[in-house]
Order: sequence, then structure tokens, then C-alpha cells
Amino acid sequence: MSIRPGLATVGEASARSGRLNHVIEQHPARWRRQPVVVALLAACAVGTGVQAQSFPSKPIRMVVGFPPGGTTDIIGRAVAARMTERMKQQVVVDNRPGASGIVGADIVAKARPDGYTLLMSSSTHGTNLNLYSKLPYDTVKDFAPIALVATTPYVLVVHPTMPVKSVNELITYVKARPGKFSFCSSSNGTAQHLAGELLKRSAGLDMQHVPYKGTGALLPDLLSGRINLAFENVTVMTPHIKTGALRPLAVTSAKRSAVLPDIATMVEAGVPGFEVIGWFGIFSAAQTPPEVVGTLNSGIAAIMKEPDVRERIVTQGGEPLSGPPSDLRNLLAREIDVWGKVIRDAGIRAD
Repeated sequence: MSIRPGLATVGEASARSGRLNHVIEQHPARWRRQPVVVALLAACAVGTGVQAQSFPSKPIRMVVGFPPGGTTDIIGRAVAARMTERMKQQVVVDNRPGASGIVGADIVAKARPDGYTLLMSSSTHGTNLNLYSKLPYDTVKDFAPIALVATTPYVLVVHPTMPVKSVNELITYVKARPGKFSFCSSSNGTAQHLAGELLKRSAGLDMQHVPYKGTGALLPDLLSGRINLAFENVTVMTPHIKTGALRPLAVTSAKRSAVLPDIATMVEAGVPGFEVIGWFGIFSAAQTPPEVVGTLNSGIAAIMKEPDVRERIVTQGGEPLSGPPSDLRNLLAREIDVWGKVIRDAGIRAD
């Protein structure tokens, strides 16, 4: 077997090194004495290093597990466009909607771990683990965190035909009419869905949840009044609020939104402890070489500091972020823990 450093892909070099190490671990005394083995391991390491230094050398695919038009898609396309400019390679957004982002996530989990297939993930990545009895991947072990790029609050909106102008008025109105009203979300198990369930439990409301396949899909029914209310991203709702098509009652973040400064938080509106945020992060397949992860992370961090990118996200209610991969890893761990308890206590299942 011959290995030419620099010609193997990162994934191939890593796989070769892993197979050799596995054999060596089975018979350490015999194999460690073989000079050819040392040479092969060194070649694998050199091949990986050369590829990491030249990364990216071809187009990158960014998988978005939701349809076009939603917040995950909007943020993903903004980041992809700037990555294309900065990295001198085309970053192509590939929308693969289905099952609360699971379809898209599974594609990335099973992709070659070379950094050329990325997942633009929403906060559903942290809730699906507890919503579904079985996933086709391991939420933590099968992904390499790259970067946390933004967080967004949600805003509780109602159709203007609803005769309420505050959260307390909404609670009183809905409670007096059990089973008469519905709220929608972009999919089962999303933070928007869980926010609605949290309001139901906190206020003792009887409302029907109606899931859609993405934020873009729910908008026609919400704007027409066929659906009464929703928790949705400020990013998407702000234009409709400004035109008067929807009425905002409260935002779900700990502090007021810079875009909707006159709108109270849910806590200010009288619902203690109510805080729900959406987050957006980029992952690749597990075992992506650290050098490639570092290249992607530093590039994305620089993009999120660019004034026009920040302005685009901030003006739509989001908070652009930049930091090491550990920020995304730690947030995912917290989300799994916190929402896992809410999901179990409420008996929510998506399958």
C-alpha cells in the first residue's frame, strides 16, 4: 500500500490512520517495532496536515434542514454568501426540510468528515433528542461543533382580529374559551412549539397546537387569521408587525428586543420565569480534523463581526455571535438538559 501525502482527502487520511492505530492496539509489541508502520502513520498525519492547510480547495455544501424563507435559511444564506467571499470557494445552501431538521442533520452526520458538508442548525438540534424515540444519529457524538453564530428571541403575536392587546388579556380571553383557539409553530418540537406549550402549562390554557413544515409554510394561515397566535422569530415577524398584519404582545428573551423596544418581555408581561431563545449554529461531521474546524471557525467568527452582517441580523432582532467551538458545544449540552425536562414533564412526543 502506498500513500502520497497531500493527495488523499482529509477523511481518507484520517480513516487510514485510524485503521492502522486499531491494528497496532491489538498487537502493540509486534507492530511498534516495524519501521514501515511508523512511516505509514507519519504519511497519514502529513496528508491530513497538507489538506487542512489548503482547505477549502473545492465548494462547500451547507445543509439547512428547513425550507427556504425561515430564520434558519435566512441566517444560513447570509453566512454562506460571506463565506464564499472570504474563503474563495462557493458555499452552496442545500435546503433539506423534514422532521424538525432531522433529515438535514442526518445527511451531515453521515457525510465525509472533511469540512465540505456543513449543517446550519437551529435550536431543534437540542430538542429532537428528547422529542423522538429514536434518531438516525447521535446528537452529540456524530457532530463536530464549528461555531455558534446567532441567537434570536421569539415574539408572541396574535392576528389583529383577536380582541387582546396584552399577554394578560390573551390569557383571560383564551381561558374563558377552552379549545377554541390554536397556535402554530414551524414544526413539532421547535422552540416555538415548546414556548406555546410552556405558556399553556404556565397559564392553564386549553389551545390546540398546529405544526407546519417551516416558518414560511405557516405564514399564510397566520396572516389570514386561520391560526390565532404564534411564538415566532423576531427576525421573520418584524416586517409583518410593522405593517400591522400581526399584533405583538411580548418577546421571550430576558431583555427587550432592540428591534421592538416598546414590547415587554414575557416576564414583564406577568409570566414569571418565561425565557425562550432560538439559536443557530454550524456543525460538521464528527472527526473533522481540528485544523479544518479551526479554519472554519475563524472564518465564520470574522464574518459575524462584519458591520453589515451584524446590522442585518440585529435589525431583524437577532444577536450575532462569534466564539470558539466550545461555545456551541456547551450551549447544546445545556439545551438538551433544560428542554429535556420540559418535554418529559409535558409528555410531548413528536413521533
